[in-house]
Amino acid sequence: MQNLYNVNVAALEVLPTPEEIKQRLPLSETAADTVFQARETVKRILDRQDSRLFVVVGPCSIHDVEAARDYARRLKALADEVQDTLFIIMRVYFEKPRTTVGWKGLINDPRMDDTFHIDEGLQIARRLLLDLAEMGLPAGTEALDPIVPQYISDLIAWTAIGARTTESQTHREIASGLSMPVGFKNGTNGSLEVAINALQSAARPHSFLGINPEGQSAVIRTLGNGYGHAVLRGGDRPNYDSVSIALCEKALRDKKLPVNLVIDCSHANSFKDPAMQPLVLRDCTHQIMEGNRSIVGLMIESNIGWGSQSLTADHSQLKYGVSITDACVDWETTEKMLRETHAKLKTVLPGRNAG
Repeated sequence: MQNLYNVNVAALEVLPTPEEIKQRLPLSETAADTVFQARETVKRILDRQDSRLFVVVGPCSIHDVEAARDYARRLKALADEVQDTLFIIMRVYFEKPRTTVGWKGLINDPRMDDTFHIDEGLQIARRLLLDLAEMGLPAGTEALDPIVPQYISDLIAWTAIGARTTESQTHREIASGLSMPVGFKNGTNGSLEVAINALQSAARPHSFLGINPEGQSAVIRTLGNGYGHAVLRGGDRPNYDSVSIALCEKALRDKKLPVNLVIDCSHANSFKDPAMQPLVLRDCTHQIMEGNRSIVGLMIESNIGWGSQSLTADHSQLKYGVSITDACVDWETTEKMLRETHAKLKTVLPGRNAG
């Protein structure tokens, strides 16, 4: 009978339950208030009750938590400076989808050496999220593994479903039960249909297999998430231009969905060239100044240092604050981008929803 199951499984390791991890790293009142207020702010922006834009900005992925804390302190000061026009959420991505192979992110492989100490990764991730929330800086992430949200979602203000997983039934079901607004990216080829189908699906109730806080298998029954929205990240070509946005607006209206768009300034919209991100942001800003009402949010891949670097076995050789996944703009450019956007939109956005 042994040759009928787990033939290709080398080992099974029992993880601490979500409840056990949360008891070790409990949510403070300050952190809970940061997350709750941030979620409510994003909802008000999506409902057009808050005229600001929300901006998800930060490293492509987190691999050095001390550099992430350093970045967060800088971002919090900048967020306070531009808060009348831009609502800043730090991009805190712990999981990386892979087309073939590669580092899978801080939760899966926190030591970056293919040892996959996932129990350690979950606690490191939760500790960092607690630190950010306690300093008053909300976090956004990508939901990739269906189990991970049970461990950290109480600390997440905004969630993305990535281009590779927007078409996945599992991720649409997860999104239907998440407690925060969720952005669905268009497909890797630029297809809007998969994102629109995902929005329709996630808004409805679902029942699916998952785990409860005690780690037991459970049937999760959801109410549906009414705060889904599309994220345009480009595909075979960029799709942040006014024509592409008009086509997306029409597609959303045709399906009687809210016309709320987030523009990802990186990925295919920038041809993965960080030098293009400021140009994408500038174009979107000008569209808003010229009357666009559908762009409610922006995404920027940003780090302390410019570009990216390869992950090597000798971690001491890694440059501080430089991405080991997609290339990012540096901190100086980030400040310039956000301050320029703030200056251009601070007198435009207040009258936008009433116009």
